[in-house]
Amino acid sequence: MNRIAARYVYTLTSRTPIENGYVEFDDKGVILSVGRCADVAAEPSFFDGAIVPGFVNAHCHVELSYLKGMFRKGTGMAGFIDQINELRDFKTAEEKMADIRAAMDLLWNQGVQAMADISNCADTFPLKVLSPMYTRTFLEVFGTEPRDCNAVMDSVTKLQEEARSYGIDAAPTPHACYTMSPQLVSAASAAGLKSGFLSYHSEESDEEEQMIRSGSGPMWDNRVRAGMSTPPVTGRSSLEYFVDRLLEVHPAPFPEHILLVHECCMSAEGARLVKSVMKNAFIALCPLSNIFIHNTLPPVRMMREEGLNICIGTDSLSSNDDLNMVDEMRCLQENFPELDLGELLEWACLNGARFLGKDDIIGTIEEGKCPGLVLIEGLNGRGLGKESKSRRIC
Repeated sequence: MNRIAARYVYTLTSRTPIENGYVEFDDKGVILSVGRCADVAAEPSFFDGAIVPGFVNAHCHVELSYLKGMFRKGTGMAGFIDQINELRDFKTAEEKMADIRAAMDLLWNQGVQAMADISNCADTFPLKVLSPMYTRTFLEVFGTEPRDCNAVMDSVTKLQEEARSYGIDAAPTPHACYTMSPQLVSAASAAGLKSGFLSYHSEESDEEEQMIRSGSGPMWDNRVRAGMSTPPVTGRSSLEYFVDRLLEVHPAPFPEHILLVHECCMSAEGARLVKSVMKNAFIALCPLSNIFIHNTLPPVRMMREEGLNICIGTDSLSSNDDLNMVDEMRCLQENFPELDLGELLEWACLNGARFLGKDDIIGTIEEGKCPGLVLIEGLNGRGLGKESKSRRIC
C-alpha cells in the first residue's frame, strides 16, 4: 500500500477539498481509501500543495508538436490557417515522431491521464498504443468541394481501419464549417456519431461567423482567392449551421457525446440550442490558444450561467507555447476570478472523463477507481499562483 498526504485533497466528489487529507492506493494506482489526516506530523509524505485526479486534456493536436515556436501570434484565423498550410511538412518523419514522443511524455509526467486528440494522419498511432495515457482519437476530415465528399470519406475510413489495427479508439469527425462542404460535414458527422463521440471546432472566431452569416471577412476572401467553394451564407450563426447539418444525419435529440471546441462566439441562444438538441454536449475551452491566435476568450460566465458542461484542453503547439493544463486553468482563473480551484479541476478532470465515457474509472479520487494522482505545488492559498505546477504521483 502507498500513502500520500497534502494540505488539500480534491476528490472532486465535491468541489470543496479535504484539508490535510491523505490518499492510499495500491501499486497499480487503484484508490484504497481517502480521508483527513489524524496527525499531519506523523505523515511520511506530506506536501504543501493539492492532490488531484489525473487531468483529461479534452482537446489536443499532439501530431502538430513539431510546429512549436514556428507561428506568429495574433494573426487571426485566416492568418493562422495560412501559416499551418505553409509549415505542415517541413520536418522529416523521424523529427516529427521525436517531437510527438516528447509532447506525450510531458503530458503524462504533468499528470494528463486521458486525452481527446485530433489526428489527420497515422503519425501518432505507434506512440499512442505504447503510452499509459488513454486516448480517444478523432480523425479530422477536411474538404471544401462537394464532389470530393465520397473520396474524402473513403480515405478517412482507411485511416480508421489503420487506427483500429493498433487497438486505438478512433473514428472520423468533422473539422469546422469553414473547411468542409455541407455534404462532408454531415457525412463525417454520421460516421463519427456511429462511434458515440464527435468533436467539432465551433465558433472559434469572428471571422468564422462572418463567413456563415454574411459571406464576408478574411477567411471568406481567402477561399475566394484560392478558387475554393464557399460555405452557404445562412444569416445565422455557424453553430446553428452545424446543428442543421447534424439534423441531416438523424433527428434530435442526440444522445451521443458531442464536444464543441472553443465556442468563443457562443451566445446564450446558442447555448440553449445546444442543450435542446444534444443530451451529452460538452464545451472544450482552450483559452491560451484563443489568446495566441486572436487575443480573445470564450464567454465563460454565460456558459456557467447556462449550465453547460465545460472541459479544458490545450490545443496544439502550433497555437500554444506549451501543453500545460495548469497554465490553462490559471489563465481562466486570472480572467474569471469568480472561478475557484475546485470548479476548474472539475472541468479539467471530471468533465473530460465524462465526455470520454471514462468517469467510472478516472476523473475523481474514489475507492476502487484508478484516476491517476497529481500533485499541484506552488498554490496561492486555494488558488493557482504564478509558480503553480503539476507533477504525476502515480
